[in-house]
Amino acid sequence: MNKQQVKGLANRAAGEIKEQVGKITRNRSLEARGHAQEAKGKVQSRYGNVKEDVKQDQREMFADKELASKSRSGKGEW
Repeated sequence: MNKQQVKGLANRAAGEIKEQVGKITRNRSLEARGHAQEAKGKVQSRYGNVKEDVKQDQREMFADKELASKSRSGKGEW
């Protein structure tokens, strides 16, 4: 889990709390701010997920290239 994913989860949780408190207290401004913070958290989490996916793809691509170079050079494990 990367920093953006953690920040996203924190913003989603804080936003949900603000939104619920705003509903209970009938404070539309607080409710709206909570909703906005929750949306920000969702975007941050998705951004973090994309970053993780890219890292994973890079790791797999590097592993594939290394495997291919070992098999071409005859240094593969047999």
